[in-house]
Amino acid sequence: MPHNNLGEVDLDAYHALIRSLTAGNPADFEHIHLGGDRKLVNPQAALAFGLEGPDSHHLAIPPAPTFSSAEEASEMGELYWQSLTRDVSFTEYDANPITQRAAADLSGFSDFRGPKIGEQVTTGTLFRGETSGDLVGPYISQFLLKDVPYGAMTIVQRYRTTSPGDDCMIRYADWLAVQNGAFTVPNQFDPTLRYIRNGRDLSEYLHQNFTYQAFLNASLILLGMGAPIDTMNPYKNSLTQSGFITFGSAHILHLVATVAICALRAAWYKKWLVHRRLRPEVFGGRIHNHRTGVASYPFHSDIMNSSVLDVVFNKNGTYLLPIAYPEGSPTHPSYPAGHATVAGACATVLKAFFNETFVIPNPVVTSADGLLLLPYKGPDLTVGSELDKLASNFAIGRDAAGVHWRSDSIKGLKLGEAVAIGILTEMRSTYNEKFGGFSLTKFDGMTITI
Repeated sequence: MPHNNLGEVDLDAYHALIRSLTAGNPADFEHIHLGGDRKLVNPQAALAFGLEGPDSHHLAIPPAPTFSSAEEASEMGELYWQSLTRDVSFTEYDANPITQRAAADLSGFSDFRGPKIGEQVTTGTLFRGETSGDLVGPYISQFLLKDVPYGAMTIVQRYRTTSPGDDCMIRYADWLAVQNGAFTVPNQFDPTLRYIRNGRDLSEYLHQNFTYQAFLNASLILLGMGAPIDTMNPYKNSLTQSGFITFGSAHILHLVATVAICALRAAWYKKWLVHRRLRPEVFGGRIHNHRTGVASYPFHSDIMNSSVLDVVFNKNGTYLLPIAYPEGSPTHPSYPAGHATVAGACATVLKAFFNETFVIPNPVVTSADGLLLLPYKGPDLTVGSELDKLASNFAIGRDAAGVHWRSDSIKGLKLGEAVAIGILTEMRSTYNEKFGGFSLTKFDGMTITI
């Protein structure tokens, strides 16, 4: 949309958007004012309904943190540190001075809600999700590392990534152009395909992935390794039958796609019609203008007093949040994160179909350069914990790109979980099999039976 030189949206254009969303008249959306060539992403999807699962309008998430809150300040501090550590391998977090400094600084925020050991953020909890599985083993889930049996072929999960230091929107003119809908200089790419080893690689994977890609791959990996089905599955102990269309592979592969689109509908309703939260790049522009004295905004003192602002300024010459993507954030509101909502839904159905306690055989970890998978030595990694970790990787990996907040991700996961539970609840009564219900462990650790 059009913005002034401070990056503040033109109110007439914004009010035209609100009128369109409120009236729901398709013709009105064609009269929304844009500031450049980029279009808004599917605002009318907020008004769509599905026939499976709960209506998107009937699911609730808490309000996002407010602009001047301590929680918002802590989330912004985390995003600055994530941008500064994009090129640090996850395996080197314990020894790297910048990740050590990030953990120490985040420990000083008064309302930082990421995982801690005691009262401290450590290099072992840094930028991780909030389930118990997130804190066990390598940062990256096994489902983003292991080969994927894809029909008659095998997919090796080495991906194209961007070059080290390829950060975008660190110049004010570039930042302002993106706010107005312009396209900027594209990324520079590493010519070597790599396993995901750091925040930059994860960001780029989540820049290019399709909606439920990681969870389709996880389904194929689990089926390929012969992971046991859930103990509640009606074919678990059958002497004469196996599942396929119901309670088998076809059912599983269908559901990860089904719940993904339902989750997106729920997220889009919250994004466009309820919360309309600003993106972190916008908040970074506000900090820059405030710090340079051209505007004043009501920031919480925690972010103003954080050492991360000086680190960013000394590196880039501005206080803008470095973004991994040249186009900046997607052109839809931030809260909740669409990737996270999809992840929450897809992980939930996979936990309902597979035995979560099964220990994944031959676990691996990425080498520091991303060229090799090395044997992992440590506590057992189970299906349930690695699915939770995959969901967090899928969500918080977008935070590493600078396009989402932690609360976008965590609340998005839980919204997606609620969508999937609603769909499983409806499907529960449609089967002929004698079936005791779907059982799974929620992201908060509670075990339920549907």
